[in-house]
Amino acid sequence: MRRARDTPGARAAAGTQAASEGGANAKKHRPWRRLRLPRLSALRLPRSRRGRRLAVQGLMALCVLALLPATWMRLGADERVGTTADAPAREVAMVFGAGLWKGRPTPYLAHRLDAAAELYRTGKVKVVLVTGDNSRVEYDEPDAMRTYLTERGVPDDRIVSDYAGFDSWDSCVRAKKIFGVDRAVLVSQGFHIHRATTLCRSAGIDAFGVAVDEPRDATWYYGGTRELAASGKAALDALFRPDPRFLGPQEAGVTEALASATP
Repeated sequence: MRRARDTPGARAAAGTQAASEGGANAKKHRPWRRLRLPRLSALRLPRSRRGRRLAVQGLMALCVLALLPATWMRLGADERVGTTADAPAREVAMVFGAGLWKGRPTPYLAHRLDAAAELYRTGKVKVVLVTGDNSRVEYDEPDAMRTYLTERGVPDDRIVSDYAGFDSWDSCVRAKKIFGVDRAVLVSQGFHIHRATTLCRSAGIDAFGVAVDEPRDATWYYGGTRELAASGKAALDALFRPDPRFLGPQEAGVTEALASATP
């Protein structure tokens, strides 16, 4: 009796047969295949005029609820937001991180830092607190912000770094509880500054926000859209006032920088 030759064709035929048999057996043991998901075509508007009217009213109510936090923050902080020329004299300017690109500040973050450098040059602030994300070794917003400011004439000993400013609420709470900031000029883009000002005021800081002008490009519209979702979280933060992700011990960086600024 001759043995079957082990050729690629024979192996392929055997594999096909096994797969066919396995598939047939598997089909017998797949009860989940009997489950059917609802089709989108089954989701229809109510047929009656009253039902359609209620559906539209419900959708409008959801839109109002989604816009309510952002509207509250804009109206509540509007009188405390302006330009660098409008900013009152405060000891501390606070710059929020806005991302890095190849280790350098993104254009939006660079514009924030330019405004902070202007506030320092004009004597409206004495110290700049840069707050951002340093949760990874390879990503260090505060040090990149410090380098950018020193290149534009702000002395290194007048810059204080907060390495745990993971979001706006964390930055505001840490500025108050860790660095002892009571009054500050906040610097950010227009779509973010109202939320930042509201949060810092909720954290106990007497805050004025400087809105940095930007062209109405795709990034600006993305930031404005993102604010709708972020405002909902911010409203909860302002209401319940949770501790930041990392609080830690108090730091004397701002106090020491102000002492060195005093003649």
